[in-house]
Amino acid sequence: MTELGAVFRPQLPPERLRALARLADETGLEQLWLWEDCFLEGGISTAAAALAWTERLHVGVGLLPVPLRNVAVTAMETAALHRMFPGRATLTVGHGVQDWMGQVGARAASPLTLLREHLMAMRALLGGERVTTEGRYVKLDDVALDWPPAGPVPVLAGATGPRTLRLSGEAADGTLLTAGTSPERLRTARGLIEEGRKAAGRTDPHKVVVYLLAATGPDATARLDAELAAEGLTDVPEAAVAGDAGSVAKAVQRLADAGADAVILQPTADEPDPEAFVRFVAEEVRPLVP
Repeated sequence: MTELGAVFRPQLPPERLRALARLADETGLEQLWLWEDCFLEGGISTAAAALAWTERLHVGVGLLPVPLRNVAVTAMETAALHRMFPGRATLTVGHGVQDWMGQVGARAASPLTLLREHLMAMRALLGGERVTTEGRYVKLDDVALDWPPAGPVPVLAGATGPRTLRLSGEAADGTLLTAGTSPERLRTARGLIEEGRKAAGRTDPHKVVVYLLAATGPDATARLDAELAAEGLTDVPEAAVAGDAGSVAKAVQRLADAGADAVILQPTADEPDPEAFVRFVAEEVRPLVP
């Protein structure tokens, strides 16, 4: 079965999260994904709150920008979430938007090197290892978590470019792809991820999660067209979907056929009724997605 979820966009104030998370839980939505976009809402704080307010909902964070975070702190927070809410959280790390990283004085000269070092150290720490490393960016001296997760914890990488996709296959446990990823682009991404996995000799599972920009309702097409234009995605075929549950489910299936393990429906930034969007995904789209 293709996993399905929705995005809580940080354009909504954080005080809206409680009601939306509880609604997602009550309606049976499988996953709710949060963003750590500058300078809106923190990923770990919102994830912890959403997990505490719900009973079964899986909460994803996509993504935590590694230039903003010391890897030991990220590992500590990830481990704490998994010990308090076993199996209910997915954390994704990535480059972050470079202009935003520059605004806070954290822009890396080599984002790829930083992400590689962060992934390697974070996965080792979460695996209960004691780590000493002297990288270009990540420097740890005899560091181990006192409260590592009780079991394996997958760490995903957000990726778009070919080098980062190969790195994700090599050094991460899964990949998060942004909205605007068409089925064709997804197949290409899958191929690049597999190149990285093959180079690293990895044969373990590698989960691919894809955001799908979606809108429903009488003004859905106009809202979607405006967002696609703002994001420079107008010329990308099948980059988004507007319409009823049947149309959205078909778009989800196209991504699943192209290699997506989970499809997370992303409302437009100006979605007029986020609660109705969550109900739409859980109650109307989910039954149509095998």
